Amino acid sequence: MKFGTSGLRGLVTDLQGHTSALYATAFGRYLLDAGLAKPGDRVFVAGDYRPSTPDIAATCMGALARTGLVPIDCGAIPTPALACYAMARGAASLMVTGSHIPADRNGIKFYRPDGEIDKRDEQRINQIAAELSDAIRDLTPGGGSDESSAAMETFLARYRTMLGKDGLSGLRIGVYQHSSVARDGLVDILSGFGADVIALGRSDTFIPVDTEAVSADTIQLLAGWSAEHRLDAIVSADGDGDRPLVADENGAPLRGDLLGLIAAKFLGASVVVTPVTSNSGIEASGTFEVIRTKVGSPFVIDGMNTATAAGKSAIMGFEANGGVLTASSFQSGGTTLGALPTRDSFLPILACLALPKSEARPLSAIASSFNLPFASADRLENFPVDTSAAFMTFLRGGADNLGSFLRPLGEVLSTSDIDGLRVTLSGGRTIHFRPSGNAPEMRCYVEAADETSSAALLRQGMTMIQQWAANRH
Repeated sequence: MKFGTSGLRGLVTDLQGHTSALYATAFGRYLLDAGLAKPGDRVFVAGDYRPSTPDIAATCMGALARTGLVPIDCGAIPTPALACYAMARGAASLMVTGSHIPADRNGIKFYRPDGEIDKRDEQRINQIAAELSDAIRDLTPGGGSDESSAAMETFLARYRTMLGKDGLSGLRIGVYQHSSVARDGLVDILSGFGADVIALGRSDTFIPVDTEAVSADTIQLLAGWSAEHRLDAIVSADGDGDRPLVADENGAPLRGDLLGLIAAKFLGASVVVTPVTSNSGIEASGTFEVIRTKVGSPFVIDGMNTATAAGKSAIMGFEANGGVLTASSFQSGGTTLGALPTRDSFLPILACLALPKSEARPLSAIASSFNLPFASADRLENFPVDTSAAFMTFLRGGADNLGSFLRPLGEVLSTSDIDGLRVTLSGGRTIHFRPSGNAPEMRCYVEAADETSSAALLRQGMTMIQQWAANRH
């Protein structure tokens, strides 16, 4: 078990029982020791639809109760809904979710009363867990009063007037529901703006949908539904509802960083914080200041906090997966969207869907008009962590190593080592190698002038990683 780019992650067999009780206890102790909570304070707990989630959540609630805190059960709701509800009450929260990864894995996200824990918090929670590990023997599950409906309605109320009355009327929008905890909320909020909403693909079996690397099977589904139902767009989210998926009228998914850019323009942001994996064209796409970070919401939040401390305003952030975070309040549709410094899928989805109506043209044409370099990404699953580490060590071993490895792709012009290794190649192309921070995966991101060139560069990059790993032994 370890903390990755977003929370604690691991195999279900490792997380259930002792580990979930241990880390929930460590979190409770940390809140009390740091003065972020006192005995008797509430901690709000929610989860996704994975089969293992109810058991892990119950174990966590039992452990929290034994630390002297009072767990409140918020059921199966999106992570941003839980954070929004708990933060409004000045309380900590805990979300049991593995986000987009397969159901044999799960995780826990921890929130202080003021938002996501940071890397310093993670270190202290890990220290407390190490100190308590042998002492945790009571694994009795617990529960709490049910505030799931109130939590979800509080979150949806945040957006009910964002686009104004009938803001989506005349649009026919599909919602790929699969097994996301955002599925019913999306139908509710889109219908409320007057859209003709068609619910699609609801599943009782957990389906891992990665909005940053949409699978070929998912793309085929989206294209089929778009043609069958004559849709203007299809929207969805990952398992815990903090990463958006928006597909155009042809069923083609839009890049997450484009959704973030659209949200930044919609909000009128002055400062945009985004990881190095987001499209390199972001800087030239608006009048806002862009701050680049490592991958992961804790780093984006740290960047937003730094901008806030510097006296800047209208600050928001987004990740390459499309999840949008806000550090400032913004005005929209005659209402105020309060700061919500955690990934949210609803804001970018609504900002994007507002465009086909306001501009009276298809979403595909709107996306093309941004003229961003064409970006693609993919991942090698079940790629051993030690192999990833060895590969990155090799690439960083010197200019000769990197140059010889990338020679089939072109000349190395410059590199960035903010998170993983991002390389600018001859011809203005880029390739970025980065091990996942929370799963045994190696990710590859590329940019090129057009879709064909981008796809070819991605295929070459992925093949070269595999060949290097095969030749390692």
